[in-house]
Amino acid sequence: MYEHLVLFKLNTNVTPAKQQELLDQLLSFRDRIPGISDISAGINVTEETDNIHGYTLGLRVTFDNLESLRSYGPHPAHQEFVKSLDGLLENVIVVDYPKV
Repeated sequence: MYEHLVLFKLNTNVTPAKQQELLDQLLSFRDRIPGISDISAGINVTEETDNIHGYTLGLRVTFDNLESLRSYGPHPAHQEFVKSLDGLLENVIVVDYPKV
């Protein structure tokens, strides 16, 4: 299994309603993209003030295997989500690793 972690730093003009729309899109991946064994995503509600660096949305996807992880990026549902971020995203951090 492989974990895929993503932190999104959205522009400050992204409304809470738009954040929720993006969150809903991410969570829909479970039913739309094969090879996902688990997924969670959420809007950052941390009470820490020093370490968030403006990241507002987090995603964790567990894939069945490396092939599933590799197929995720070009999948049409993922590409649709990437396009929906146009003009909304300031930065993103992605980390993939084998689950132990």
